[in-house]
Amino acid sequence: MSSTYEGIIASNGITMGNVYLFKKNEITVDSELISAENVEFEQQKLKKAMSDYKKELENRTFSTKEEEEITNAHKELISDPYLYDTITTKIVTELNNAQMALKSTIDEMVSTIELLDDEYLKERATDYKDIGEQILYKLKGIKPASLSNLPEDVIIVSKELTPSDTSTMDKTKVLGFATDLGAKTSHTSIIAQTMGIPAIVGMSNISEKVNDGDFVIIDANVGNVIVSPTEEEKEEYRSLIKEQKEEKDRLEKIKNKVAKTIDGCEKEVSANIGNLEDLDIAINSGCDGVGLFRTEFLYMENSHFPTEEEQFEVYKQAALKLDGKPLIIRTLDIGGDKNLKYFDFPKEDNPFLGFRAIRFCLKKPGIFRTQLKAILRASAFGKVRIMFPMVINVSEIIESKKIIEDIKKELDDANISYDKNIEVGIMVETPSSVVMADQFIKYVDFFSIGTNDLTQYLLAVDRGNENISYLYSNYNPAVLRAIKHIIKVSHDAGKWTGMCGSFASDTKATKLLLGLGLDEFSGAAGKISKVKDTILNSNYEEEKEFSDSLLNIEDVEEIEKIVFKHNK
Repeated sequence: MSSTYEGIIASNGITMGNVYLFKKNEITVDSELISAENVEFEQQKLKKAMSDYKKELENRTFSTKEEEEITNAHKELISDPYLYDTITTKIVTELNNAQMALKSTIDEMVSTIELLDDEYLKERATDYKDIGEQILYKLKGIKPASLSNLPEDVIIVSKELTPSDTSTMDKTKVLGFATDLGAKTSHTSIIAQTMGIPAIVGMSNISEKVNDGDFVIIDANVGNVIVSPTEEEKEEYRSLIKEQKEEKDRLEKIKNKVAKTIDGCEKEVSANIGNLEDLDIAINSGCDGVGLFRTEFLYMENSHFPTEEEQFEVYKQAALKLDGKPLIIRTLDIGGDKNLKYFDFPKEDNPFLGFRAIRFCLKKPGIFRTQLKAILRASAFGKVRIMFPMVINVSEIIESKKIIEDIKKELDDANISYDKNIEVGIMVETPSSVVMADQFIKYVDFFSIGTNDLTQYLLAVDRGNENISYLYSNYNPAVLRAIKHIIKVSHDAGKWTGMCGSFASDTKATKLLLGLGLDEFSGAAGKISKVKDTILNSNYEEEKEFSDSLLNIEDVEEIEKIVFKHNK
């Protein structure tokens, strides 16, 4: 008799095969304090272990761009003086041995990062855990378990797969993943998506429910792992796998098409990115541009405020890679749950409503000017746009645009090229920006709706609070009415509105947003083909009528049921 277990879908698809149960070496950290005479010895042990791991990273070969990106991130983190200095401080001042100091430091970093609200940023915790684990192996002289010599085509089941595990894996023999831990944005998920294989994470204890060699089915379209399926289930899923391949081949053929409805309404389907590696994935996925470049990662992954030149090179490369397609660069959205190790933010009771985003930038004009100047210089190399986050007052837009005009004069005086007609927009993500949209639109060229925060603030629901997560829904009538209002205001002014929140890549919502009049959908690269496919097979006038009919429905569950039924 078969057994079914549920988890979080990391990479869509269906597969079946035998389990390869991957178990890690158990590591026990030495817990004895050292004497003052042994401080230098422990420091040298640490230095050698970190150096050995860094050499290992430098000698690693890659089969995908994502592997190279992960390895480069680890090289940057292990080269950061802050990591080494923090560990050695514990050795010197607390007389921790190298293993204790390492574990304590990594645990502190992981705890801090895991408090962040942004799932993308939370994955930095996985990086630090992985680095700590690899250095610990070196300190103890243990060779870690590896997936480099798999015996046959298998489905890997494990408690957790770290970046080091996936980077050294024999990918030619992997059919899919199922793990106890992990999230949608984890490295395991990214690797699975890149490989195009089904994966389910966050399953709690799947590694305890299967044995090596068990036959399983991964249905990562619904989030199930079926252990010891019946012959009838196997036959059913063989048919579904065949259909899946045909669908994948079909979407691959349309990814670079223009997203135009049956009745001729054209839309842009763009991607959200955090770095140049994300951009490569987005371009390969057929994006029409970038609707959100989260520039805070340039700051968070640095040991100092990035210079104008450092930022300019990144923005320039992004513009060149897009080859004339739009690149919307969001100015620094730091604060809230996103802090910098080299800047002390004031302690706040509610940082999400505190000193962050545009408020931080206008209070720190030197930092703001440096970024804006780098963006303006990069605009000479492509279709670059500027976007301000967390705006609540017209004065914030006016002051920010004045800084842009001052920088333009500096560039003119220095005979430096830039786009003199560069477009400037704002993220609409606060209740104030919804209510004042008709005034804000006078001062900007476009809106981009940030549904993640907008939904949270409109509904007064903390999206990270599990106790009230059932109240958080983009389909809430208040949210849908706000979206409709924002789009209408921009259209009445002859301007356009995009969306860069996760709702934009919710393919169940594509027809609804199309009907509400959204001009640009910007989200996950992996959803671009599906969003385009939905638009290509939709009639705008019909979807407009459908979406308008939902605006008078009061109950969110009823709206969700109608939308989901409409997509079948």
